[in-house]
Amino acid sequence: MFKANRGVSSSKGDIGRLRSNRCQYFLFAREFGYNVDMIGESNRLVERLSVLLTDKKLKICTAESCTGGLIAKSFTDLAGSSAWFDRGFVTYSNAAKTDMLGVPESLILDYGAVSEAVAAAMASGALQHSAADLAIAITGIAGPDGGSEEKPVGTVWIALAAKEQLVAQKYQFPGDRASIRQATLCQAIENQLRLLELV
Repeated sequence: MFKANRGVSSSKGDIGRLRSNRCQYFLFAREFGYNVDMIGESNRLVERLSVLLTDKKLKICTAESCTGGLIAKSFTDLAGSSAWFDRGFVTYSNAAKTDMLGVPESLILDYGAVSEAVAAAMASGALQHSAADLAIAITGIAGPDGGSEEKPVGTVWIALAAKEQLVAQKYQFPGDRASIRQATLCQAIENQLRLLELV
């Protein structure tokens, strides 16, 4: 459902095509040396999400690995977020993914913790173990260590779940640990906004 831009292009002309995807646009602009405020953009997206969730009378939960609760923090930074944010799971270890979200150990062994299958299972498990209507799940490699040729640092899977819908998308974010985590936050919220605006 969501089309990712994997990596950073070498052409400034590509920036214009990304304006419909704000987070990818900000990443490109930053890569080319423009001064961009990714944190401010993330905050604006969270505020938009809060309005949509409140209007639709929906609650959301999170299941985070490499972001370590960053998305949940961005939600609870807003006063009144208890009206639309149910809970957050920080499942950093493989055992936590299984214990807290019910992700099968076999899934992690077969596909790895950073995979479409595990991201989807995390999102589904978060819904099943909460009172929320929607779930955002994140699993990835923020670095600086832990990457491989198949899954380099910056590889992130973002999954979104609703009662009858489940989507997952792979991204390859550039930058250091903090940049990758912030980009993941921004992209996850933007994806959730797109999905909600289609409902």
